[in-house]
Amino acid sequence: MSDQKVPLESLLGDLPEHGPGPVEAVLLKQEIHDGFRMESLLLELNGVEKVPATLVKPLEGDGPFPLVLFNHSHGGNYTNGRKELLSSSTYLQSPSFAKTLTDMGYAVCCIDMWGFNERGGKAESELVKEMLWTGKVLWGMMLYDSRRALDYLCCREDIDAERIGTIGMSMGGLMAWWLAALDERVKVTVDICGQVEAQTLIDKRGLDHHGFYSYVPGLLKHYTTLEIQQRIVPRARMSLNGRSDRMCPAEGVRLLDEGLSEAYEAAGKPEHWQNITATGGHMETLEMRVAWQAFLAEHL
Repeated sequence: MSDQKVPLESLLGDLPEHGPGPVEAVLLKQEIHDGFRMESLLLELNGVEKVPATLVKPLEGDGPFPLVLFNHSHGGNYTNGRKELLSSSTYLQSPSFAKTLTDMGYAVCCIDMWGFNERGGKAESELVKEMLWTGKVLWGMMLYDSRRALDYLCCREDIDAERIGTIGMSMGGLMAWWLAALDERVKVTVDICGQVEAQTLIDKRGLDHHGFYSYVPGLLKHYTTLEIQQRIVPRARMSLNGRSDRMCPAEGVRLLDEGLSEAYEAAGKPEHWQNITATGGHMETLEMRVAWQAFLAEHL
């Protein structure tokens, strides 16, 4: 660890210079599904390529609705992307997050991350190499897109910009806590199977269980995983992990739980941190689904 801290944001590579400012959005289609309204959007977030997005809202009422930014998982399925919001994945519970969250009264948005679904065409490995050569970091660009998506959503009259949560599984869970660490607009964070303590992952020889997307050059010279996550304190956060999930080594989950429990206690908000270790591996279990629904309902 370095004695001199550098800003966390500075480690995320050369980010676009055209923001912040109004986000250009094109409404491509509106539909009514079983229990919710859906908008298909094209957002100008980064000045490089337009970003497809899906926004779903409850059928009843005009808002403003509290917002949940749903971060899709990876799963090696580059064709899925934001479709996971509507159709789920084999390792997620039913019904879909779109149905579940709109039934709870939330608006929910999901964007395609770089290389996924309608942003496909370049492999993850190609994107990482190209960006490294040009001074960018793929994870930094992913986070940038998520934050600019919040810029757009917070300007909508049907969204309550004071009540924002984020949730995701695996890569989506990692995105959830990183986003909350960087953006104080996120009031509630739920990460599912995304509690990866970096040094533990190295020690357990688990690096190759993960893709290339989230590796930030020089990160561990300046920050531990715990130090990044402490930036979320005292805002509400729930982390849910499987007891047998080798992608989130149990030793690291315990280490982070200990450190965050102390941090939330010191901040006078111990109830704002909940760590749940459920049965199973890298999956959302029914126990997890019930727990995070109750947590969101209480804090958002």
